Amino acid sequence: MGLQIHRPERVQHYVAVLRRALLIGSGGLAVWLVALAICNCALEGHTVDRVADRIGDTLQATTAIDAGDLALVRGRLALERITSRRDDLVGKLALDVAQVRCELRPLGLALVDRNCRELAIRGLRLEMSSAALFQLRRPKRPPIRAERVVIEDAELVAAPSAFLPNLGQVRIRIERAVVGPTVFRTPLSFVLHLRELRAHLELPAGVTLQLGYERGELSVSGSLFGSTPVRIPVTLPVADAADDARTELDKIMRLGRELAEQLVARRASDWLRSKLGP
Repeated sequence: MGLQIHRPERVQHYVAVLRRALLIGSGGLAVWLVALAICNCALEGHTVDRVADRIGDTLQATTAIDAGDLALVRGRLALERITSRRDDLVGKLALDVAQVRCELRPLGLALVDRNCRELAIRGLRLEMSSAALFQLRRPKRPPIRAERVVIEDAELVAAPSAFLPNLGQVRIRIERAVVGPTVFRTPLSFVLHLRELRAHLELPAGVTLQLGYERGELSVSGSLFGSTPVRIPVTLPVADAADDARTELDKIMRLGRELAEQLVARRASDWLRSKLGP
């Protein structure tokens, strides 16, 4: 069979059809982008208020956001100066966040999928007086979800009665944490999905520990363990979709106790081995 050669008029017809399709497509895209720009102006304030409501509902606290910038075309929501306060018979909570960036689906797809592809949090300060703050009613609004979370320059302070009454105040300074898919039922939900961590843990009596976590292994060094890090494998609890804030917090507290026991046992074993020799 020989090659089929199209006549010039047929080729011109194909080119015209393609040109028309491109014009329609580009025209439709232009209309969509203009519509998104209009939606951006109309929805920006509402979106910021909605996020404040979701955070406040999760924490059962009064929450405000000073400024927000929504970009539906690019797919981004940037927030600045988030504050959340609670002070009642259950306890006190103070949350301040300098900057939050939520990467959304681009080209307006965030209108149907509002979860964050990446949630970047910088300059977070959280103080809490009681673990019971996260053990009350189920929130009316869905919690914030993110496929990936990056936390930088964060400080978490727990009063003596919050988690470990016999230990005293605990302060964790997070340099950087990288977290997998997370549903924020509490501000500590990211612990169950941790992938990388560089942090400092400050305990009473001036005890400071350097913490590192990567590939399922926790490393600890500092005044109690010496300059050589103590390393232990860590299996994070499984976060179940049916968990509420109280169940999730119980898992985190249980994990903390287990890790503390393992570290003390490991340190005692290393000390004994050093005294007895090989």
